[in-house]
Parts: sequence; structure tokens; C-alpha cells
Amino acid sequence: MTNNNNNKSINEMVLDIRNRQRIKPSSNDIPTASWKGKDLFNGDIVSTLTIIFKTDGCYWGKAGGCTMCGYVYDSAAESPDDSNLMNQLNKSLEKLDENEDVIIKIFTSGSFLDPNEISLVSRKGILTTLGADQRIKKIIVETRPEFVTNSALEESLGYVGNKPFEIAIGLETSSDKIRLESINKGYTFNDFIQASEIAKKKGVTTKTYLLLKPPFISEGQAINDIVKSANDIVPYSETISINLCNVQKGTLVERLWENKEYRPPWLWSIVEAIKAIKSEHPDILVMSDPVGAGSERGPHNCKECSKTVANAIRTFSQTQDLRVLENLSCDCKLTWELVKQLDDLTYGSPITV
Repeated sequence: MTNNNNNKSINEMVLDIRNRQRIKPSSNDIPTASWKGKDLFNGDIVSTLTIIFKTDGCYWGKAGGCTMCGYVYDSAAESPDDSNLMNQLNKSLEKLDENEDVIIKIFTSGSFLDPNEISLVSRKGILTTLGADQRIKKIIVETRPEFVTNSALEESLGYVGNKPFEIAIGLETSSDKIRLESINKGYTFNDFIQASEIAKKKGVTTKTYLLLKPPFISEGQAINDIVKSANDIVPYSETISINLCNVQKGTLVERLWENKEYRPPWLWSIVEAIKAIKSEHPDILVMSDPVGAGSERGPHNCKECSKTVANAIRTFSQTQDLRVLENLSCDCKLTWELVKQLDDLTYGSPITV
């Protein structure tokens, strides 16, 4: 784990903000959230069920954690036991139709493969249940790279049987400097490479999350970083999912945003990045769901075009057809072009809202 004085100061700032927040008590038998959606699987659009388990929370987040992440507040006020976690799973599976094909996406506020967050007993129970359910065609679990080990993957594969199993890692960027100084992620690009190589040897695929425009970098730098990061991770990842930074409560990003020192990314920026990445790597799956698009706290253009552009990005994610992004236009695109040129001069502080 990389560490220096800059990392320590950012971590202390994040931890100070976290310590001022409160986690609202709620039932440990109900997941933080679960919802259905659509995704690509073997070239077809199929249903997905995303489950965010309510756990003790991310160990890194408890120590301070990432500058943009408010998911730590989704953790349980009191530690859930194994029966609680199984109840959360069963409650979520009630949303599935009897005969539909579905991909299961498992999230916690930290790492599914962290045995201190999801016990070995719960991991076995959850994955065995999913492995036995004929409706489920693929299982994706999110984790930090330090928990991707030969033993963890061997055990998991034993529980899910012959179903495709995928790990999802929030790398955010291939730049160690940006990940350390803008995001405070707590691990290196080499840590990610090692995890993906372990997964590959076990027949487990890797989905990589990248983050567009963390704090302290400009709009133009953010686009360039996403494109470079995508190029860097292609040898190690079957899917690239680009998250657009939004302003979550109780985060350093929120404090910067309240002080008018941060603006979420323009939607035009992700359109440009997707075009560049997909054109260079047509065979890799590139996805993005611009959460909060059009709001002040979320990625946005102007009020007139944000919804249209966001929907086009979602359509591309389900079709991988760049043509849906080709004919997008709005007067605000000229403003965005100027922002890209001038934003470096303000060291990432917003020129426009």
C-alpha cells in the first residue's frame, strides 16, 4: 500500500468528515438496496439484479477512505450475522420472475471477498444459493484487489458450479498519482494487475470500474486519464465500466462542491471518452450509467440536453453501438469545448456550473 504525507493529509480530511456523520439504524434483515435492470450477456440484453448487502462496511472507508465515496454510510449500525445476510439475499431474490434469465451483481459498501465483512459462512451460503438457482446465468461480486486470492476464488468457484463468475474492482484510474492524491484509494495499479492475473488463471473474468473526473483534476485531464486508463487495463479486463463522479453526502467531494471548488463532469466528456475507447478497442465491453445525470450533484450538461445525452449513453451501454452517440448536439457543447481549453488554468476548480 502506497503512503506519503499527501495521502495522510487527505485521509485525515476524509476521516474528519466521516466522523461527523451518523448511520441511521435499520433492520439487518433488509439489504441496503436491490433493484432490477438490463445488461449485456453473450451479446443479448438480459435482466440484472443488483444487491447491495448491508454489512459492517468497508475497512478502508472506516479508516478514512476515498474522497468521493459515501457508501460507507450504507453500512449497518450493528453487525449483521450470517442469518441476517441470508435474509437479505432471499428478500432480494423475491424480485425475480419465475423463469427469467438474470445476472446477479453483488455489492457491499466494501468488498464481498473480505472475510471480515462477509464471513466465510455467509460467502458459502450466498454463492451456493445463487449457484443452485437455474435462473441465474452469471454472478458478479465487487471487491478490492487485496482480497483476490487463489483460495478465495477456488472456494467461490466451488460454490457457483459452472456458472460464469466475475470480480469487479474499482480501480478508478491507472494513474497511481491520481488514485493516491485525488481519490485516496489505498492501493496501486500493480495491486490491480496482480488480482486480475490471479483471476485469469482461475477462469474468472474481471470487470474494472474507472472514475471520470475525481477532484483536483481538470475536465480535459479527466478525459485524457479515462482514455489512457482504459488503454492500460485492456490486457487485464474483459469489461470497462466508467462511473461519472457525483457529489455524495458526507464526502470530501461534497465539501469541495459546497465551496464551489468542484463541478461534476460534463456528459459530453464521457461521450468523447467512450468514442475514443470503443473505436480503439471494439471487442471490449464498455459501459457507463451516468447516475444523477442532469442534477447539480450529478454529471450534467445544460438542462435542455442532459436527459437526452444520458439516455444515449445508457443505450450505448446495452448495444455497444457507437452510432447512438454520433448525432448528439446542443449549444452547450461549445461551452464545454471552452471549458476543456481553460479548465487547466484553474487547476480543476469549475469555470461553469
